[in-house]
Amino acid sequence: MADSVEHARKRLEDEWGQIRRRFDEIHAAFDRVSAGKPEDDMRGLLKDLEKKVKRIRTGGLLRPGANGHHRALKRYKKAVEEAQTQGKVTRYS
Repeated sequence: MADSVEHARKRLEDEWGQIRRRFDEIHAAFDRVSAGKPEDDMRGLLKDLEKKVKRIRTGGLLRPGANGHHRALKRYKKAVEEAQTQGKVTRYS
């Protein structure tokens, strides 16, 4: 059962890392919005930011998304809960 918790933890960390690596895309789009001038197309800049956030949240066929992290988090929590009920849990902090 400890292998299950460790495997779920590794998968969770992998999913988290994949999302974190894509945060630069959101930061760049937000920087363009915050640096916007009155003559800039703010609607277009905000739409681009929304697209970046949605793409990172939902993922796609070839790119990871926060949905994958959400599923991995649920699996990890379930594995920890099962291990605790059996008295075999490895604590991560």
